[in-house]
Amino acid sequence: MGQKVNPISNRLGIIRGWESNWFGGKNFGESLVEDRKIRAYLNKRLEKASISRIVIERTLKLVTITICTARPGIVIGKGGQDVDKLKEELKNLFKKEIQINIFEVKKPDLDANIVGNNIARQVEGKVAYRRAIKMAVANVMRAGAEGVKVQITGRLNGAEMARKEMFKEGRTPLHTLRADIDYCATEALTKVGLLGIKVWICRGEVYNKVDLTPNFTQEKTNARSHNGNGNGRSGRGNRRRNNNR
Repeated sequence: MGQKVNPISNRLGIIRGWESNWFGGKNFGESLVEDRKIRAYLNKRLEKASISRIVIERTLKLVTITICTARPGIVIGKGGQDVDKLKEELKNLFKKEIQINIFEVKKPDLDANIVGNNIARQVEGKVAYRRAIKMAVANVMRAGAEGVKVQITGRLNGAEMARKEMFKEGRTPLHTLRADIDYCATEALTKVGLLGIKVWICRGEVYNKVDLTPNFTQEKTNARSHNGNGNGRSGRGNRRRNNNR
């Protein structure tokens, strides 16, 4: 069954956190539809920004949107003008107070969404699909992945009958829930029709306890860095203890 199910959904609550973090109550459906609209708008508006994921957190008065991107400069713009403009657009569209956080993806070649969308854009730009996929697989393995698998389906090379091709390298253990596997399913629109592209990337196995709220972790890390010491105390007490010894 692990071969048929989205590997991210299998790992939710184990080594992966949710991309929508809020309590909806009776308005659960409305908030869910609004999240989909926000993601669709941002993915279209920031098509060239190499977006990895969009995490949405809600409180009573505030919607916090965290955009993980490999090209934060495109989102922020000169002097932060573009991100301020984007914030105002979202406020006008959804009539809510919006806060936008931007995180940079340090290794885009290990992110399935970025790799999959990159392959799709190349195929739409008339690059041979085999060449685009083989280059992507090589870059992923070079970036330090344990394994990668890419599947493409449709009328490949304009053939009358649709078919499926798979490209594999390394290991992608879908049944091992501690295996950190990233997944993407996207489409490429060509003259002969839509081609479906799926990407699985195994980034290793996770043995330690994972914090499933990465945004809060980032805030805690920033707070610690301002204090100078991780525990928030000065080093005076440590020096006294060392002198007494």
